Amino acid sequence: MDLPELIRGVNRRLEQMLEAELKPRSMSLHQYRVLEALTERNGLAMGDLATRLFVDGPTLTKIIDRMVESAQVYRAPDPHDRRRVLIFLSQRGAAQFKDIGPLIKSIQQDVLDRLGASDAAALTNLLSELLSDRIGTHPYPVRGRETLNYE
Repeated sequence: MDLPELIRGVNRRLEQMLEAELKPRSMSLHQYRVLEALTERNGLAMGDLATRLFVDGPTLTKIIDRMVESAQVYRAPDPHDRRRVLIFLSQRGAAQFKDIGPLIKSIQQDVLDRLGASDAAALTNLLSELLSDRIGTHPYPVRGRETLNYE
């Protein structure tokens, strides 16, 4: 298997495990991730939230619309720029996250524990490096070499 296929497979397996816990609670994985992001930093602009969740704007709008309807989040104008709308966690959303958050974190930790602390830290660092902005603007680093030569 190549790297992208392995990453997709691991991601899909983790998503299935998380969805199995969320579905009985009538919550999607995207909704959980919105609650998680807003718990970490309440009052995010749609663009910032879309970037954090790796979804496009129209998809996020649909997710947020459903979450507003179910009173998990609410929209409010940015106090510094009235043209921007920020998304905030409601009391109901915060309570839902408080209930499900530890269970989801436990599942995620179980996956990392399978690797052991050292390998989990190394994998986290490597994946973070792949997601960093530097990947698109600088040559790809290779251990033992400064750059790859694609010529």
